[in-house]
Amino acid sequence: MIIPFFILHHGCPNRCIFCNVHKIAGNNPESLTEQSFRETIHKYLSNTKRNTAHTQIAFYGGNFTGMEKEHQVKLLKFAHSYIQNGQVDDIRISTRPDAIDNEGLELLKRFGVSTVEIGAQSFVDEVLRRSHRGHSSSDVVHAMNMLKERGFKTGIHIMLGLPGDDRSGYEYSVRKTIALKPDMVRIHPTIVFQDTVLAELFVKGAYIPLSMSEALDMCTYALEKFSEAQIPVIRLGLQTNREMENPGSIVAGPYHPAFRSLVEESIFFTMASSMLTEEASTGKEIIFSLAQKDVSAFRGQRKKNLQRLKDTHRLAGITVKTDQTQEEGAVFMTVEGRTWKVRKFGTPERYA
Repeated sequence: MIIPFFILHHGCPNRCIFCNVHKIAGNNPESLTEQSFRETIHKYLSNTKRNTAHTQIAFYGGNFTGMEKEHQVKLLKFAHSYIQNGQVDDIRISTRPDAIDNEGLELLKRFGVSTVEIGAQSFVDEVLRRSHRGHSSSDVVHAMNMLKERGFKTGIHIMLGLPGDDRSGYEYSVRKTIALKPDMVRIHPTIVFQDTVLAELFVKGAYIPLSMSEALDMCTYALEKFSEAQIPVIRLGLQTNREMENPGSIVAGPYHPAFRSLVEESIFFTMASSMLTEEASTGKEIIFSLAQKDVSAFRGQRKKNLQRLKDTHRLAGITVKTDQTQEEGAVFMTVEGRTWKVRKFGTPERYA
């Protein structure tokens, strides 16, 4: 269980072209008091059995290691007291790659920080420059090396659809991320929020966001590559909050409150289509079998995937069955006694 706290733009030396932290972080206070901190901890801990979860306090947003040391120490002391009394296991922070140094890492270690997530966003320096990030790709490499040398778990956050980026640049960023071997990755498409420089560029026609289909395709590519490298993608898309849902908050871009679900649906549609292509399936009844966890993504929202499969391959009908013993991420297809199997990002195999 992660207990999240958002420190908004504290410690940020500049404002990125895409950033409206109040929309991204939701209705969070500008400053965090000890009372509000403890109230939040109590709310989370009272709803969880301590012996069933690894519990972690997380400081998101802003630039944690770029804040004044006194402010860092204050927040870390708030959190560390719960480690000392056994209610929390460790702490996670997110920060910029150019705000990592030996002194700062020693401070994090002393107060029980185990995981540091780095906002890389891209490994293309021109994209970073146009996004007003204020750091280079080499800063990300340097920061990751320092963190790994000191035994921290690491995460990297990358974005797609940034100004000046394209498919090849994004794929380059994915490869560079994999080469650094983080313990986890977060990915989200660039969204145009109101009251940002990016919104001004969009209105002027100087920035064109990705379409939803482009974003889904690029995220599917990233999921495949990170899956092959055994690096978990712990988030796809932005965490939805009430601020985002206010009219006008999002100006443009491939936003969806369940973005990861859309990506998973797209993957399962491709898996099923690949098997149907191997069979002369036109006009036939098809049976698909999946693990219970995968059924919803396979069907798609409002059963959209099933209808698309039926229309695209001109099927007589589709039956979806669940199998408690079946591995997650695999689909079995049976047609007239013949069975095919395909795993995520794999090729269809004749099973029986």
